[in-house]
Amino acid sequence: MLAGAALLLPAILHAQTVEDRARAAAQASRTKTSDSDTLLKNYVTPGMSGQPVTTVDGTKSFTPTLACQKTANLLEVLIQPNGTGDIGMVRISRDKDMNGSFDSVTTLPVPVSGICANGVISCAPGSWNQCHSFRWDLDADKNLKLTEVDMPQLSACYCVNNSCGANLVFANLASVLKDLGGGMVGALTTADPRIGVAEAKINGPIIDYVGAQTTACTGNPAIGQTTYRANPAAIQGDAFALSSTNPVFQALSQSSAGAGKAQQLRACTITREVTLKQFQADDIIARTSGGYATNVTPPGGYPVGWDPFSGDPFVSDPYTGIDFLMGSPNDNTLYGGGCGFFDFRMTLHVEEPDRIISATLPMFFTDDWGQLRIDGTLVAYGPGAWTGPGYPPGRCETGRTNYFWPNIDLKPWLTKGDHEIWLHVAVGDHGEAFAQVHAEVDTSCTTTEQLVDLCSGYAADPKCHLSEEQVDGVATFRGGVATGLKPLPQTRLFGNASCTLSLTRPFFERDRTYACTTDRAGLPEPDLSRGAYIIDHSTETLLADRTKASDGTVTTSTRAFSLPAQAPVAACEAVCKTRAPKANSAATPAGVVASQQNNPTGFDTFYHVCDAANVCPAGPGEEVVSACGCLDDFPEAVVMMQTVRLGGADMTCTSNRP
Repeated sequence: MLAGAALLLPAILHAQTVEDRARAAAQASRTKTSDSDTLLKNYVTPGMSGQPVTTVDGTKSFTPTLACQKTANLLEVLIQPNGTGDIGMVRISRDKDMNGSFDSVTTLPVPVSGICANGVISCAPGSWNQCHSFRWDLDADKNLKLTEVDMPQLSACYCVNNSCGANLVFANLASVLKDLGGGMVGALTTADPRIGVAEAKINGPIIDYVGAQTTACTGNPAIGQTTYRANPAAIQGDAFALSSTNPVFQALSQSSAGAGKAQQLRACTITREVTLKQFQADDIIARTSGGYATNVTPPGGYPVGWDPFSGDPFVSDPYTGIDFLMGSPNDNTLYGGGCGFFDFRMTLHVEEPDRIISATLPMFFTDDWGQLRIDGTLVAYGPGAWTGPGYPPGRCETGRTNYFWPNIDLKPWLTKGDHEIWLHVAVGDHGEAFAQVHAEVDTSCTTTEQLVDLCSGYAADPKCHLSEEQVDGVATFRGGVATGLKPLPQTRLFGNASCTLSLTRPFFERDRTYACTTDRAGLPEPDLSRGAYIIDHSTETLLADRTKASDGTVTTSTRAFSLPAQAPVAACEAVCKTRAPKANSAATPAGVVASQQNNPTGFDTFYHVCDAANVCPAGPGEEVVSACGCLDDFPEAVVMMQTVRLGGADMTCTSNRP
């Protein structure tokens, strides 16, 4: 029986049709690569962790070397929701040196009320009020941290606390962990492109990431492979420089295969980038130590002229005023015991000296004697000529509080960096001391405008010519010919409510395509005569051919021909449509989307390919809307796309309506 089976097996395999073998090969490929999880399991994870990878048919295996270092503890995130639905505790453990053990543990300082693709949102517990937006970032020691930003800088945000529904974190624990950890991994890999994530494993409220350092084996995180992302135009010059000195490239370019001409289409853009920066008073000058108060008066707070009849200010100061106060101003708070010295020091950090309009010493008072220095230089004193480090030149107790209004210009001293204001006081019995430094600063917005031209390399290449161009959506070149159309000047708004710029320019973006000629001449023309003969002389049942021998003899032949029978093909691939209820917890700067809707609970729609038994493989919680069959939801898709298009047209205030 065994001998008979051994003889029968080759006959069965030989009896398989081409279609059967193709279906078997396709099924083996789908088994290995059908979805992202399967691909991750069979190739990515073993490839980056140094484990064997098998071929599609499973007959061979090999161990690739894709990483220099590997660790099963790249990142571990533990979360713990609290009674308000917020994630009250997020603990982050990292293996920074990839030696297999954690060497950094960080706990977030704020609760998490919402999760974004690149950050988190923290609000008052259980609500969507007093919210602060944070982006994932890294500090100087490469530890994960949160940087507060405006919410438009975050993406794909949604709410998880009780203001959007009950028990959202535990009900969606796996997706919450993946979204939270995904933002952290994105920050890590952006800061250090060498890091690769091989696998993510969820165990209850913990997600673990297996990581590796890829084959760019270098101690510098700023590897060369990432430089072209910041400056794409540089790749043209670098490629030319390398090719001109590379012997392999030169040998190929001088060969017969590299001689002739071909054309390549290369796309590029010229973009006008406009950046607005908004300044706060602390961004210009700030008290970093000493003193006891900083008072900021916004623009318009200081009247510089008054109506002679009503007494109301009629001209407002256009700059922001800052008062730095130091000393001990309350009456008799200092006791000198005959003649004692008291020192008050205040450090001011100047970051933007060009934005300081004026800086003065409006007043100071002392009971009894006082000296005021800036960076060690004496700028004011009183009531007498007390200029040295010793005791005052007169009787220490003056019996009164002495007021001075020197209004000295301090701006020459306030260069960029730290500056010390020093109030040195001599008190006879009981007394007090006070000094005020006043600054007027310009907190208006600054605008930076530049053209980022990624087409300069192609434009300067004599072998390239402009083939297509669109300027702000208007086609100015088509097929290498100017269309004669020119866009009107565009006016666009930049910034936000407190820092807005209206800019009118001839254009904001040019999208170009250049046709570039590459040398490829010298190749012999291919002989197409045999193919032409076969096509012209063959029929559905007869295959004609003409061959040419080395001696030039031409031989023609014919033979019977028939295509193999084709298996019947279904009219379509059977699919089914399902839906599952979902609360809309997406978040925007205006608040949680559900709060703006009549019904905050909607449905997610899914399409599944039906199995061989024509059964719909609905997922957990899904209900079948349309059973297995040839579904056609194209009209519904068109309506949805048209709705989004018209909504977008309204949001940009255009007349693009049906």
